[in-house]
Order: sequence, then structure tokens, then C-alpha cells
Amino acid sequence: MKSRKMYQSDMADVVNIEQSANQFPWSQKNFEGCLKSKHRAWVFVDDAKEIQAYAIVQKVVDEAHLLNICVKPSAQKQGLGREVLNHIIDYANSISSVLIVLEVRSSNTRAQQLYISAGFNEMSVRKNYYPGKDGREDAILMGLDLDLMSLFSDS
Repeated sequence: MKSRKMYQSDMADVVNIEQSANQFPWSQKNFEGCLKSKHRAWVFVDDAKEIQAYAIVQKVVDEAHLLNICVKPSAQKQGLGREVLNHIIDYANSISSVLIVLEVRSSNTRAQQLYISAGFNEMSVRKNYYPGKDGREDAILMGLDLDLMSLFSDS
């Protein structure tokens, strides 16, 4: 899989993937706002140049905030989520971030397991953060301490 910068011309494909993968998807305006704000946004394309995944990261001082990460449903369970997450970790290290933070739905245990396996830890719970089918759903705030991670990788 190859990564490249996300462009406005990718919006139709990105929004289509977002809608097919999420019960409460981001709107096209959400994605456009991220591009306009100059957040780092990538798409991950296969050999046929079709978008299979994307990610958006906001740099906040010395932290990287993972705003959205999504793999096309037909491309899930093949290691692409891990590949995208590794790309984000590499990017955060390249800009000298000390921490990567993200929110994940409390019901999204598959994503939580991916993050935990990459070294993320639960930091707190944001009550009623996401819209849910029966009202609101909690978000788990997770973080990856890159300074701590580098200590272990250096030894």
C-alpha cells in the first residue's frame, strides 16, 4: 500500500468509505475543514490507485491528535489498519511529538485492541462524547507516549 497526501479531489471516495464503514460518519464538510486547516491527511492506495484507507492528524504543540483513521470495509482484517497506524506513529516521531492521542468509541473494541497492541494506553473516558443509536456513547481517550516508547526501543 502506498500513502500520499489527501486532496480535495479525493473527497467523493473518502466520504464513500467513511459512510460505508461508520454508523455515524463524518460529513464531507468535516473532511474539507481538516484540509482547509492544513491538518496532515493521507490516503492509502492499492496498486490500482484506489483508496483503501485514510488518516487525518492534527499537530497540537508537541502532540499528534489522531482525528480520523478508517479502512474500507472490503480491505479490513488484512493488516492495513496496523500499516496506517504505523505510518501515523512514524509521522509523529518525525515531527518530534511526545504523545499521540485519540478518542475511540467504547463499543469499538476491535479498534481499541489495535491501539493497545501498538502500545496505546487508556487515559480517561469522555462521557456521552459520540452520538449513538440509543442516545450518546462514551469515548475512550487513548495515548501513546512516544518518549517512553523510544526509551524501550533504544535498549
